[in-house]
Amino acid sequence: MLLQPDLIFELLLAGVGAGLLSGLLGIGGAMVLVPVLTFVLGHTGIAPESTVKMAVATSLATIMFTSMSSVRAHHRRGAVRWEIARVLAPGIVVGSIAGAQVAVALPAKLLGILFAIFIAFSATQMLLDRKPAAGRTIPGPVGTFGVGLVIGVLSALVGAGGAFVSVPFMTWCNVKIHEAVATSAALGFPIALAGTAGYIWAGRGLVQAPPGSVGYIFIPGLVIISLASMTLAPLGARIAHGMEIRPLKRIFAVGLYFISAYFLLR
Repeated sequence: MLLQPDLIFELLLAGVGAGLLSGLLGIGGAMVLVPVLTFVLGHTGIAPESTVKMAVATSLATIMFTSMSSVRAHHRRGAVRWEIARVLAPGIVVGSIAGAQVAVALPAKLLGILFAIFIAFSATQMLLDRKPAAGRTIPGPVGTFGVGLVIGVLSALVGAGGAFVSVPFMTWCNVKIHEAVATSAALGFPIALAGTAGYIWAGRGLVQAPPGSVGYIFIPGLVIISLASMTLAPLGARIAHGMEIRPLKRIFAVGLYFISAYFLLR
């Protein structure tokens, strides 16, 4: 399929927004990418249910690139808690692969409502700025595997980088907000890699896929969005490290409300 100039422009704008969000808040920009990709893919003649799933899958795939660009900027500032990322990653990989299979098999309406409620609750907790218990820390291996599993499943289901779960979880465990955002950006890569593999496998028999697709991944959109988002992610990271903690938490909470509204409206 040859993309028209206006659609290329829309994909570029979506990539710019996703890159800024990735660097600033550690998220993959699904609330921007999924609606845009749904609109673009809606003109290809594929079934509406497959359109949404391809949009979610392609949004998730872009995080492989935006997370790499964002985490480099955060790592240079020493903000990434690699010891936390390492213990969460195994559960995330398993959860992301499983989540892709669930997303393809189940309708998204009820899941969207449930996730919207959960995300709105997380945003409210951050806006209220409730302090975690002084002695609370990241749980042991079994607990972190379970948390990673949940993050991976939810991320694959909605095409996001998992920050809407991982950042509130880490701040709840007394991780500083800047470090939580940076570590969430690092976790975006295993989430996206495993989830993308899962969507490719789940979509191996997909019919009426637009040219250039691999499973549920729309390659032209992936390339355009990734190039734009990788360019802007470092700028978002620089802005994040120049801000006070409280306003950053409020911005992140507002972003979560937008994601919640997106799920309800979708």
